[in-house]
Amino acid sequence: MTDPRIYDMLAHAFHAEGTRLLFTLLGDGNMHWATALEGLGCRLIHARHEHCAVSMAMAAVNAGEAVGVASVTCGPGLTQIMTALATAVRAHLPLVVFAGEAPLRQAWYNQEIDQAPFVTATGATYIRALSPARMADQVREAFFIARQERRPVVIGVPFDLQAQPAPDVKPYQPSTTLLPKLGRMQPDPAQLAEVARAVAAARRVIVVAGRGARAADAAAACVALADRCGGLLAATLPVRGLFHDHPFDLGVAGGFSSDTARAAFAEADLVLAVGASVTHHTADGGKLWPEARVVQIDSRPIGFNQGRRVADLYLQADARAGVEALLAALPEAPATPGFRSAALAERLQTAPADATPFPARPGLLDPRAVIRRLDAILPRDWEMVNASGHCSYFAAQMRGRPAEHFHTIREFGAIGNGLSYAIGVAAAKPGRPVVLFDGDGGFLMHAQELETVRRHGLPILLCLLNDGAYGSEIHKLRADGLPDAGAVFGRGDLGAVARGFGLDGAVVTDLAGLEAQIARFAETRRGMVLDFHIDDDVTSPVMRRAHPPKAH
Repeated sequence: MTDPRIYDMLAHAFHAEGTRLLFTLLGDGNMHWATALEGLGCRLIHARHEHCAVSMAMAAVNAGEAVGVASVTCGPGLTQIMTALATAVRAHLPLVVFAGEAPLRQAWYNQEIDQAPFVTATGATYIRALSPARMADQVREAFFIARQERRPVVIGVPFDLQAQPAPDVKPYQPSTTLLPKLGRMQPDPAQLAEVARAVAAARRVIVVAGRGARAADAAAACVALADRCGGLLAATLPVRGLFHDHPFDLGVAGGFSSDTARAAFAEADLVLAVGASVTHHTADGGKLWPEARVVQIDSRPIGFNQGRRVADLYLQADARAGVEALLAALPEAPATPGFRSAALAERLQTAPADATPFPARPGLLDPRAVIRRLDAILPRDWEMVNASGHCSYFAAQMRGRPAEHFHTIREFGAIGNGLSYAIGVAAAKPGRPVVLFDGDGGFLMHAQELETVRRHGLPILLCLLNDGAYGSEIHKLRADGLPDAGAVFGRGDLGAVARGFGLDGAVVTDLAGLEAQIARFAETRRGMVLDFHIDDDVTSPVMRRAHPPKAH
């Protein structure tokens, strides 16, 4: 048996940090380390593109991994992941990327580049590990930053240095032993009294919960608060479905709100944002609740976010502790019935999210009808992954599905990540059927990962809303009176693409046989692409509001 090398030492450090799932594309700079980590029992998902490996790790965090771990080689392997890193920074995802660096002892190396500026430009942290005696400490530092600050960290190690004999170092102490163990932050009594007075005086209250509410296990408290006020419930897009089984759940709060939800928000006089950062999208640029005061209950209220004032009142507290304290400070019964009525409950259950009529076009499907049919067929406990782009509005309107089975990462606005996110979820939740909703443009950016789906035997159903174009761009071009030819590419047969990769696939222009196709996927758990040819004239309300046709 050969003496342990530095890559062995680093693999043991990652394993001690809890790494049991690695997304990677191997090269000179990381292959010995990754192989050593696999030898310790870590499962490796080998991607076909470095960007996709990091995107998969991001989705694995959304699906329950404490820290996502990915690995790339040096030079171009590292520069390929910039979009993924920028997205992970904005989404506050704990991520550690092991990257090779060019060898120290060579006078010239083809892939050498100063890697740190690329990483730090995205907002991520770069740790250059050059001292064998300190490398284990630097792994711990990387995981500590990722966990504590919830942002990505890249650790770069020259690959010739990795092959050197491992130094004699003290037993590894994982970052989890250094994290402070904190209780729930309780609200200030004066702040609490002020907020309680505002809530007691309000007549039409909507409780909007975000990721902080879910993390703090505050959903039940939010329901109790809305019930006390006769108010309504809504969730930000990342935690869509948090109140899926409540009769007065509005669904998504923000640009993706349904017609019924937007009408309710327009009448609200108080919005309670619980564990939500109240982004531009959540408030729909300030248009969603024009007459309402906003109270933010959050452990880290920031006051100003994405060019807008966040709230009128703040209650600094853990989301659950803050809501429970507010409940205790309110009267037992509301002064008025508030929003609630049998008619509203009925509309929330039956009214379409968008009722705008569009003339039917032969051979093409209305994407809203596609989603309604899929919503009726797909089991409620399957994992749903919603990608980005124009098509993402439609899939977000599925109802009655719990938040723990819904996955989306929308930050930075990049398309092309949907398939990678679906793979990350499937890897983090082995054996669970995963359904991806994406457009043709985003899918084709990284269609090569279909081979990854086949090779790893992942049960992923891709539902592609294929308008034969980059959807957002054609609607913007048309609204501005510009030719759309530069964003139109034709629908083709994406089912045939899937079959070319050894998976199942079909074009869908008639929904009559859809149930049988999904039943086949449910039985075989074999990767499948359903290529829905949709009508590119059907425009989402988000696009219609943001880009109304101009007079030309």
